Amino acid sequence: MEARAADILPEEDGWQFEPKWDGFRCLAFREGEHVELRAKSGKPLGRYFPEVVERLRTLQAERFVIDGELVIEIDGKLSFEALQMRLHPAETRIRKLAAETPARLILFDMLMSTEDGDVMSRPLLERRDAIIRFGKAAAASRRLTVSPCTRDRAQAERWLSDAGHGATDGVVAKRLEQPYQAGERAMIKVKRLRTADCVIGGFRYESKSREVGSLLLGLYDDDGKLHHVGYTSTIIHEERSALTRRFEELRGGPGFTGKAPGGPSRWSTERSGEWEPLRPELVVEVRYDHVTGDRFRHGTKLMRWRPDKAPSQCGFDQITAPLVPFGL
Repeated sequence: MEARAADILPEEDGWQFEPKWDGFRCLAFREGEHVELRAKSGKPLGRYFPEVVERLRTLQAERFVIDGELVIEIDGKLSFEALQMRLHPAETRIRKLAAETPARLILFDMLMSTEDGDVMSRPLLERRDAIIRFGKAAAASRRLTVSPCTRDRAQAERWLSDAGHGATDGVVAKRLEQPYQAGERAMIKVKRLRTADCVIGGFRYESKSREVGSLLLGLYDDDGKLHHVGYTSTIIHEERSALTRRFEELRGGPGFTGKAPGGPSRWSTERSGEWEPLRPELVVEVRYDHVTGDRFRHGTKLMRWRPDKAPSQCGFDQITAPLVPFGL
């Protein structure tokens, strides 16, 4: 069952709210000794998370289908990068990572169990009871946990205000009387968009053009080093020429003194990997939807220029991820 995007949480009665976890959505199947993990796309995930497969295989319940989210916690914070590192072709590498940074499956729905049989057609109220019972029986070693939920919209709004900094990226709303509708966008997801003031540490030209195409954004760490954290390319066309002239006057500065933009990769051309360093004098406010580690996950939206802000005021404290919430 999938979710459709909305700007606000439902206001009427009859909804359950859950954190929208920043991990890999996963269906887990067990039939006797056979255990499978499947991504939302249907692709197998089991070989990348052998510790989760083994944990499911040791449970007393020998037949089930559950819906949840794979996450990895490092130093008290959930790490999406650590999940991505698991998608590696070498089994020895995967086993090493599984031992060093074991994954956890956060459960939020039950589709079938030995005790209750096929529960997909039952309302969420009953499925929630089933997944809680399953979770209590599987709670040893904290490798499996049940996602918290609430019917209090005010509490859900508080969760939403904390989202977007690494552990959760929004709130999901589900109707209490709704059956599990596989493949349907029968849930609602709401994300909290945030803003941050960033220093422009460099820029890239447009492809096949000598006008600016994207701004490279930076934030200062506690040691005063400017690190590349993302980019924005939402530049008004009529402003490109003047902006290009302005940037070329600032070109040749130190640019990023910490982490810098990477060069060409297998997904980029040689030209798209090139960038021009600038003196760190300009500040912009950008809107972003999520932070992964110390970078914006996706491109950001340019909101406005901030001539009133000193570059030194643009620090990582604006986007620092909190510890894993909800005591998981």
